[in-house]
Amino acid sequence: MKIRLAFLFILLCTLLSAQDKSNYKTIRVAVNDSIQIDSVSINPGRFQLRDISGFVIDSSKYTVDFKKSILIFRELPVSDSLIIDYLKYPDFITKTYSRLDPELILSDTKDLNTLYRLSQSNQERSFTPFEGLTTTGSISRGITIGNNQNSVLNSELDLQISGRLNDKVSLRASIQDANIPLQESGYSQRLDEFDQVFIELFSENWNIRAGDIDLVNPESYFAKFSKRVQGLQVQAKLNHPESETHLFASGALVRGQFARSQFTAQEGNQGPYKLRGNNNELFVLIVSGSESVYVNGVLVERGENKDYIIDYNAGEIIFNSTFPITSEMRITVDYQFSERNYSRLVAFGGARYKSDSFHIGVSVYNENDAKNQPLQQNLSSEQVQILGDAGDDMTQMTAPSAIPESFNENRILYKKELINGVEAFVFSNDPNDELFSVKFSLIGDLQGNYIISNTNAINTIFEYVEPINGVPQGNYEPIVQLIAPTKLQMIVMNGGYAPSNKTNISFELSGSNNDLNLFSNLDDGDNNGFAAHLSFDQNIIRKDSSWTFSALGKADYIDDRFATIERLYNPEFNRDWNLDQPTGDQRFITAGMNLQHPEKGIANYSYQNLNYSGDFNGNKHNGLVDLKLNRLSVYSNSSALSTSSMRTTSQFVRSFNRLVYAHKKGWIGGKFAMEDNEQRDVESDTLTPLSQRFSSYELFTGIGDSTNIYVEVGYKSRLNDSLRNNVVERVNTSNTYFLRSRLIKNQKTNLALFLNYRDLKFSDDRDNENSLNSRLQFSQNLLNQLIQFNTVFETNSGTLPQQEFTYVEVEAGQGAYTWIDYNENGIQELEEFEIAQFQDQGSYIRVLLPNQVFIKTHQNRFSQNLTINPQRIVNQGSKPPSFWSKLYNQTSYLIDRKVRRDGNNFNLNPFDSDADDLLGL
Repeated sequence: MKIRLAFLFILLCTLLSAQDKSNYKTIRVAVNDSIQIDSVSINPGRFQLRDISGFVIDSSKYTVDFKKSILIFRELPVSDSLIIDYLKYPDFITKTYSRLDPELILSDTKDLNTLYRLSQSNQERSFTPFEGLTTTGSISRGITIGNNQNSVLNSELDLQISGRLNDKVSLRASIQDANIPLQESGYSQRLDEFDQVFIELFSENWNIRAGDIDLVNPESYFAKFSKRVQGLQVQAKLNHPESETHLFASGALVRGQFARSQFTAQEGNQGPYKLRGNNNELFVLIVSGSESVYVNGVLVERGENKDYIIDYNAGEIIFNSTFPITSEMRITVDYQFSERNYSRLVAFGGARYKSDSFHIGVSVYNENDAKNQPLQQNLSSEQVQILGDAGDDMTQMTAPSAIPESFNENRILYKKELINGVEAFVFSNDPNDELFSVKFSLIGDLQGNYIISNTNAINTIFEYVEPINGVPQGNYEPIVQLIAPTKLQMIVMNGGYAPSNKTNISFELSGSNNDLNLFSNLDDGDNNGFAAHLSFDQNIIRKDSSWTFSALGKADYIDDRFATIERLYNPEFNRDWNLDQPTGDQRFITAGMNLQHPEKGIANYSYQNLNYSGDFNGNKHNGLVDLKLNRLSVYSNSSALSTSSMRTTSQFVRSFNRLVYAHKKGWIGGKFAMEDNEQRDVESDTLTPLSQRFSSYELFTGIGDSTNIYVEVGYKSRLNDSLRNNVVERVNTSNTYFLRSRLIKNQKTNLALFLNYRDLKFSDDRDNENSLNSRLQFSQNLLNQLIQFNTVFETNSGTLPQQEFTYVEVEAGQGAYTWIDYNENGIQELEEFEIAQFQDQGSYIRVLLPNQVFIKTHQNRFSQNLTINPQRIVNQGSKPPSFWSKLYNQTSYLIDRKVRRDGNNFNLNPFDSDADDLLGL
């Protein structure tokens, strides 16, 4: 028994000693009037205060509230920090114990007679992750069948998450996918396959977003851009008295690279028009929603009921029937295309300070290719050396394309052969030859030594042709174009000052570093550039309820080597100034006056001077009037330009005018536009091909309300003059008749009709060209939108790509075609492929090839859509969802009839399928 007691005593002493050691603390604190030592009471007998050197401080210089664990100095020590040794009481001593829950104690006695039963709840408290968030959206499955397509199982996902994580932080997330393929190995597994994926945390003063980001910089003059990227974006706002500071930073993978396509439209051709990349790529993949389309410098809208539609995958733009296209239209498309030669990264960040009268900001932009991470081109060491020796000269960035290859009857292969001392590639299907796989690039007429010799094979066969007197006779070469990695960096500082409500001054300074070849240090001397912008606006007379008169001025200086992220000026800047690849430092000055009334409109005049290092000098006078005087609306925009350079001089006058009078039942008006551009060569004193002239007149009248129910008819005449035999003379005239209307518009019915007929007559022996654009649209909904049907009939003219195809070998039984070498030449020719008689003989499939050859067509399109949506009438009120509310049916009937466009005849019957010139149905 004694042994047991001794053992228990020793064990108790050990536990107390361990408890004492675990609660004994030594901390280092900064000197202050009062110091909170710990969160619990401390032992008065185990307290000691020392300085940094370890000497104990006299207790007369301080007091300690051991119960609250607070140290208070009577006299502050000299050192900036102290060391405290103390023993805190265990938690079970300092903890408050209560037999009953204090929450049950009543503050008054009015409910003393209420009976309570003390019991412990046996219900577990549930935890809901992300409590407070709301989720909306749907996942839908559907089946699409048709007489001209295979059945398709498709799906749509739309998930939206939003709400507050706490009282300060909110969350917003989106996952959208318009079409998840549910075929074998085709479902979406990667997040970047969705149309829109992001998650965002934000509060009143900060924001963090990851995923798909629209990276924009509208605040800058030189570094203005808009990009769709995938990455991370952080924004924060710091509030100060009467001012605020904005901080921002972002880093991302670039989905697209900026490009521009400019072309002149074809008469009566609504499209499609192919867009090309920066390196003249024929086939580009456009980042959805990134395009801006301008017609004659005016921005147009995307949409089936707007101006145009675009195929992002094919890189083609088509204009709607309600936007007739003519040969006088200049089309500019700015867009981002998916360029995957290298991994491309972008970083953007900066800060902006803003107060009532002053603002200033600094930003940095960096976009560069990762040169050691090529994607679509696998560069060999020899090709890297070629890029290193090329500098910035793209014509030197080419490499031989021949690669040794073993014999394969399904491929076009070549052997090397000496032809008059020149080593050339010759087609061969002999397995005993040393064979090569060769890619040929189109470099221009009479620029290469190879031509196409056989187009009947499934792949094109090229043949060497000898030069004549040293001049190449072909247009292809066995080379591949190499793409060099690039880098663009910009730093921008901008600001503004408004000393009063009548004066505003702003400025911007920018520097750029544009390296066109990261593999080469050659030609790096022209990488850096500088630009500056200064503007002011001074209100001379300002009254809020009356006319305001102001003066303005702008000045730009742009170094010849300065590079911008996207387009700096309007899309027709070069045409407005008669510029043709100007060189040198640019100086651009604008001065003007502006008269404005809040109700009556504006009138202004400006003078502009554009100079390029003495090589070009232009002066332009601009006048603009946009007034509304009671029922009369007047608009006029005119300019007069004179230029001189070392090569040419020019005079360019243009004017556009519109006059509209609105009466009680409608409106009547007219338009007049003209251009007269005369450019002369300095040496020969002759007109250049840029010289042209036109004048157009338009009359129109309408009744009703143009925003609701209306009918408008009009007539337009245009006279075009162009350069012929060094004289500007008449080349064609056109007459256009049009009707625009919306005959019915209410909640259940909509009926609209558009007609446009144009007759183009040439002054020479060419045949006249007629074009007809029309659209009839009728929609109706019945039984509270349970049944909806929409009918559209439209006609227009356009083009259709000529069909080209090839055959690709697949596993036996997986294809639909077989190859029989009828002429026994060992070449797989197109006419030698036939539909397999038995399934196990099907070893080839037919694949359509993209084509740049288009055939003129006239199109009739009739579509009928019938939609049945049961959820519009079921589950009304508070009833639970029924089976019918989950169903949705849409039936479409479409006739898209395209016939060869020959002459001026129009067949408006979409059901006529017997035409000899029928190209598509």
